[in-house]
Amino acid sequence: PGVPTGTIPSRYVERKDGEVIGEVELAYRFMKGRIVGITGSNGKTTTTTLIGELLKNAQIETQIGGNIGTPLINLAEISTDETWTVCELSSFQLETIKDFRPNVAVGLNVTPNHLDRYNFFSDYAAAKHRLFMNQTQDDVAILNADDEITLSWAENLKATVILFSTAKELDEGLFLRGRDLISRANGKEKILTTRDEMTLRGVHNVQNVLASLAAGLACGASPDSMRETLRSFQAVEHRLEFVAEIEGVKFYNDSKATSVDASAKALEALSEEAGKTVLILGGRGKNAPYQPLADLIKRTVRRLILIGEDADNIESQLKDFAEIVRADSMPDAVKKSFAAALEKDSVLLAPACASFDMFNSFEERGKEFKSEVLSLESEVGSKTDSRLQTQDSRL
Repeated sequence: PGVPTGTIPSRYVERKDGEVIGEVELAYRFMKGRIVGITGSNGKTTTTTLIGELLKNAQIETQIGGNIGTPLINLAEISTDETWTVCELSSFQLETIKDFRPNVAVGLNVTPNHLDRYNFFSDYAAAKHRLFMNQTQDDVAILNADDEITLSWAENLKATVILFSTAKELDEGLFLRGRDLISRANGKEKILTTRDEMTLRGVHNVQNVLASLAAGLACGASPDSMRETLRSFQAVEHRLEFVAEIEGVKFYNDSKATSVDASAKALEALSEEAGKTVLILGGRGKNAPYQPLADLIKRTVRRLILIGEDADNIESQLKDFAEIVRADSMPDAVKKSFAAALEKDSVLLAPACASFDMFNSFEERGKEFKSEVLSLESEVGSKTDSRLQTQDSRL
């Protein structure tokens, strides 16, 4: 999927009556059983992982892969007629499908991302939409009613559409009412779980849970078993992952927040905390504007710590909304963020950028952040007056 469609080699093959497909399409041609496909700009990995756990704990034969973990081609050879394969699918992967048809397809959201690859946002959205193109009336499409683009897809699909929403009650579908997550079908309601029973933080994760519950129901999981799973399900690594609390300052790793919208969702989630947020932002930009973060930063952020090659661009767009400090490495960013934070504040790594200017992957970036936080925790724990020393040496 790293090679865009329309490149010279692929056009040459197609002119010679050849076929250009990706690994997902190839795997599908050998896959047994049924498939749940998940796409979206944000929340794919959490939702994919959660759906897999909901099905496994309901004693449904399940395997998880695709854009996370195991490639689909490896899962195809071990699939059986009873298997549900739950797969995360990126826009890059969906560009090269032809016959791929998920029995259950989930569209979480579509927000500006990967504009370094796509000429227009509409091209990116169209790639996401391909997940649903081969579905039939025997299939299920689960769509976010709060996202203008995914909601628009509902109009022309052959599949049975199930909507979910955190913003409004639905005549049919899954929605949030107060703190209750509710399913409504044929005029009957059922409380599937409550926010108090969930370990996942933030409204964006309520959306992920609603989508996952809808998929679980479509695959035959019982409401009771799903409720039990949600009580213990923890955030996926690098997705708003709690790392440590050091002298009243909580550290969160959301290295997977590689888009502006993902960073905004993480900030919104932490706005429920008592204090403000020190935000570590930056990396390799994706040609998306940072201004959508401005109001949220002005309201919730104590200080911006900028890293990476897009720091100048970020500062030019956000300098009027928060005090900005530069850091030349992740260790430097962690130390400066701790120095900037007050008791009850949070430090959040949610870069809104790709990692490839400084790291090999967002995972490597997140692991280094966590390592530096834990080293800081050890260092601070060995000093009785460390907090005073740190505050005295503020930036």
